Amino acid sequence: MALARYRASDILKNMEPIIELKNVSKRFGGITALDSASLHVDEGEVVGLIGDNGAGKSTLIKTLVGVHPPDSGDIIIRGEKVQNWNTKKARQAKIETVFQDRALTPQQSIVWNIFMGKELRHSFGFIRVKEQVEEANRIIREIGFTSKLIDANSPVGNLSGGERQGVAIARAIYNDAELIILDEPTTALSLIETQKVFDFVNNVKAKGRSVLFIGHNIFHVYDISDRFIILDRGKVIHKLSKEDVGSPEELIKIMKETVTGKKE
Repeated sequence: MALARYRASDILKNMEPIIELKNVSKRFGGITALDSASLHVDEGEVVGLIGDNGAGKSTLIKTLVGVHPPDSGDIIIRGEKVQNWNTKKARQAKIETVFQDRALTPQQSIVWNIFMGKELRHSFGFIRVKEQVEEANRIIREIGFTSKLIDANSPVGNLSGGERQGVAIARAIYNDAELIILDEPTTALSLIETQKVFDFVNNVKAKGRSVLFIGHNIFHVYDISDRFIILDRGKVIHKLSKEDVGSPEELIKIMKETVTGKKE
């Protein structure tokens, strides 16, 4: 029995990160948006990315998903260095992003929003409507939609802000995402709606998928994340585990010290 436990831990220890950035830099003219940034995201974890306005978070996200190819440094997917990184390769690496606007069509149903552009079709081109509804219902139940009043045919416009975030996450799961990047997912949400988003994220994590959670609300980021990455002026200043930081207040203190360069 002890041998079995040893083997399991050994497998986990040798598991390569889903994605790793090594000394990645990105410049726009004379402005350095990313400066030798290094980070990684492992399987089945939630990583919080935080930083003040102008810290480089947006550039980092767009570099992770291939919108901005790095000017220097390496992109490594599960231990393999990737050349000519782009959006197609990011999709192939099973990385999906849910941006702040969520890119949903409120007047359409949940199932329509999940499958738009990637419909299941018969050989003659007709949409396999019943299969899509069944699959959409499976995914939304998997991530934590419990209300019997909500199913695949419910209009997105009737959903709350947290539930709409859940639909966007469900679409990423349909696209077979192993890493879901959430850009400010709790902005303008109430405490109840924020908790719904947290429930969705925890259910995603429970299935072995990973989340990069970007937010300005340090209390939200602290509550949901296993690790924290602090970005400042394009540089990764700190990589901290939850064991390193005892409270959100302590995380805020570290951020202040990072920006001002002065210890309190």
